[in-house]
Amino acid sequence: MVAELQHTDTPVIETVIQPSKAPYLKKVRGFFEEVTQITKFSFRFFKELFKPRYEFNELLKQSYLIGYRSFPLIAITGFIMGLVLTIQSRPTLAQFGAESWLPAMVSVSVIREMGPVITALIFAGKVGSGIGAELASMKVTEQIDAMEVAGNNPFKYIVVTRILASTLMLPALVILSDAISLYGSFVGVNIKGDVSFHLFFIQVFQALSFSDLLPAVIKTFFFGFSVGLIGCFYGYTSNNGTEGVGKAANSSVVFASLSIFIIDMIAVQITSLFL
Repeated sequence: MVAELQHTDTPVIETVIQPSKAPYLKKVRGFFEEVTQITKFSFRFFKELFKPRYEFNELLKQSYLIGYRSFPLIAITGFIMGLVLTIQSRPTLAQFGAESWLPAMVSVSVIREMGPVITALIFAGKVGSGIGAELASMKVTEQIDAMEVAGNNPFKYIVVTRILASTLMLPALVILSDAISLYGSFVGVNIKGDVSFHLFFIQVFQALSFSDLLPAVIKTFFFGFSVGLIGCFYGYTSNNGTEGVGKAANSSVVFASLSIFIIDMIAVQITSLFL
């Protein structure tokens, strides 16, 4: 009996360990396969971008839907962001007698980091999920297949226009959100104080420089591109029927938000090398 146990010890241990390793290896392999597919998808986008025919009408339509219709949500978020940041920062600065630095501190925080990142996350939640769900619905109802049968290029008409519109609209939304955030900060300063509009914005612009604005605007183009690309990828490649629509919308938001943080981390490291 002991001999049998000795002979069976090693195989039993192997059968217990091997299945435990398999799910992790499968997840890692699936992650790299997905990254590869997204990379190929982005290469196809750049390939189709410069090939005629150019869908200008569809690009204008998507710019309106993605940009203009996102503005109310972005504006409300920006105003609250500036107002809350000012109210929360004021007591700390008051302890050191530095309340006069409040406009400068809020403006630098909003312009450099909080404005672009928070606006991009709101944009990813609204636009990324919308694009993913819309394209997945078109895939399920075979509208994309019908366009291919009709001799049209669905990738050019559906994907390229949406990625390009999100890339161009997010920087404009971030600039508007920053301006509204600064106005929200002005309102927050005047809740317990009395600062004129002219004096407040003189202090704001004295604290800012071109090196604060330029990197923040440049990285928003990459934010918009990543949101549009990931939303289109998960929507265009979805399957499993109606279940795939929800999965595409969810995956678009999750991975687009993650990509925003990764791009922002890289942008901060690159900016710190030159400033």
